[in-house]
Order: sequence, then C-alpha cells, then structure tokens
Amino acid sequence: MLAIFGGIFDGDTKTERIGELEAKMVEPGFWDDQKAAQKVIGEANRLKTTVNPARAFRGELDDLAAMLELVDESADDPDAESYQQEVIDTLERLQPKLDALELASFLSGPNDSCNALLTVHAGAGGTESCDWADMLLRMYSRWAEQAGYGVEVLDIAPGEEAGISAATIRISGPNAFGYAKAERGVHRLVRISPFDSNARRHTSFSSVDVIAEIEDDADIEIDPSDIRTDVYRASGKGGQHVNRTESAVRLTHIPSGIVVTCQNDRSQIKNKATAMRTLKSRLYEKQEDEKRSEMEKFYGEKGDIAWGNQIRSYVFQPYQMIKDLRTGVESGNVQAVMDGALDPFIHAWLRAGGPTSRKSAADREFGDE
Repeated sequence: MLAIFGGIFDGDTKTERIGELEAKMVEPGFWDDQKAAQKVIGEANRLKTTVNPARAFRGELDDLAAMLELVDESADDPDAESYQQEVIDTLERLQPKLDALELASFLSGPNDSCNALLTVHAGAGGTESCDWADMLLRMYSRWAEQAGYGVEVLDIAPGEEAGISAATIRISGPNAFGYAKAERGVHRLVRISPFDSNARRHTSFSSVDVIAEIEDDADIEIDPSDIRTDVYRASGKGGQHVNRTESAVRLTHIPSGIVVTCQNDRSQIKNKATAMRTLKSRLYEKQEDEKRSEMEKFYGEKGDIAWGNQIRSYVFQPYQMIKDLRTGVESGNVQAVMDGALDPFIHAWLRAGGPTSRKSAADREFGDE
C-alpha cells in the first residue's frame, strides 16, 4: 500500500520549476520590473501549494512505514497492541489528507489554479427564477467563504419584483476555478412558491456560468475599436455615492457579442479595468471552447435555461432532495446545501472525470413531478 501511495505524488517536475523560479528571485535586478517579479512570485507560490502538502504527506508515509516495521519486530512485546493501535490511528488521520491530495491531482487544467468569475442568470420562471438566482448566489458565496476564498460582487442586476436577474462574483484563492467550474450548468428548483397565493408547486431554472480569471498579460489581444463602452449609474443596494455618479461600466465586444458589466467600485476607472479583465477572460474561454470540437464544450453544455438541460435538481416540496444528474450524488439535507455544503457534489464531479461525467437528464432525473 505504501509503495502505491509513494508513486502517486510525483512532484519532481514542479520542484524543479520552483527551484528555477527561486533562482530568478535572487538574481540582481529582479525587482526592476515589479509586474514581472510579482508574476514569478505568484507562480512559485501556486506551485508550492501543490508540492508542499504532497511532500509533507510523503514524510508521514515514511514515518508510518517505520511504525509498521516496529510492529513487525515487536510481536512479542507487551506494548505490541498499543503500537498496532497507533498505526490504526495514524491511518485514520492520513485518510482525509490522502483524499485532499487525490482531489488536487484532478486539478490539472491550465487555468485550474486561477480565480473564478461565477455568473448566475435567472431563467424560465419569472419572479420565481429571480428569487432562485438570488438563493444560488447566496449558496455560492457561502461555499466560497467556508472554503477560505475571497468573494467580491462585481455586478448585480435586481429582478423586477424580487431576487436578481443576474449577478457576477469573483471567487479568489488557490484552485478557485478548478473547483467552481463543477457548478457550470442549469440548476432546477421545485418548491411551493412563496409568491403564489394558492400555494402551488412551481419549477424554476437558473444557469451558472464559471470562467477562469486570466492574467492581464495573457495572449488575448482586443482591438479598442471593437469595444463599445457605456457608463451608467450603479443600481446596487445602498451605495448612495455610486448612485449619484455614472461609475458603472458596460463593455460590449462587437465581433463576439459578449457583454460584461462592473459596478462594484465607486471609481469608473477601476470598474472599467475590472470589466476589461473579465472581457479578456470570457474571450479566452470562448477561444478555448472553439478548440474543443471533439469533446462536449462547456458553453454548449448548459443549453437553454429550462427543462431538460439541468445538471442538478433541488426539490424542497413535497419532499426534500438535491440530486446531481451527472454523478447521481444526492443529499436530503437541503438547508446545509443551500448554506454552502457543496463539496460532495464538486468532489464527485471531479472524481468522475469533470466535463466527461455529464449524462442526460432523462437518464439521471428522479420522479419529482
């Protein structure tokens, strides 16, 4: 068993890269170009977050091997039973660490270590869907905060009567995109509507889109003449200052039709810079999608925000059940999931192969109608 574990985490290549980066850091003139220096330091830190836990785990495996040898040699020792129990306790302590390292090994995509830009859109269902989109936004914010990630609202558009029609948040931290990308798709809610005076059961849909926030120096060139810039007054809650000035920014990339907005800052200049970075990220994701002609594309995976395209169903009434239609993972603890307990769904999706794990709703759906 130890031999198998020892062969799983081969960080030699990454260790060599860390050595190269650290050598650059001590070169004369390293800080002459601060932007380049920060990029080197950022890459080194990201690699260390992967290599260091694996290295520490390997050390603990070596200690366990020594303990096993001690147990074998002390079969007749009066304390043999306590040694055996110590081995069992150590194995139980190492199991969660092994699970975490296994999950990290699935995050091998070129942008998995990046921050994530997560957008929620209300779909079919009117006011119900706007309320559902707001609930999803809260769920993802809670999940990100519990995972130790930073959460920043970049843009939010209120619904006509309740909830939100759309919102975008930035989730920042190591491997934020690698984990958050599992949530990309259409989410379906079944509940007794609080907006229906007859207390009838309604079905609502909202879509979640997740892209990686790419670096400013990524190889994405945008012709300024291809961008239409509009400014307007922010519409968020509170924000008395921003509502008096045209600080919100909307960028439209005319060739692709991609539109991004940002209104989280009081400065129009800062909002425009954030919107431009988001636009670059969306153009990069579109470019990557076009390269995936032989596999199911992320953009194509969502389909319409309506029946038949959902990746997960959330049933609040007449019973309580949340089921992922790609992996079959279920949870009857609706409140916990809505409070951010998404790891079982995300981890199962990663273990199942990511985008290739998707199955049709007809194959996975359960009878809740």
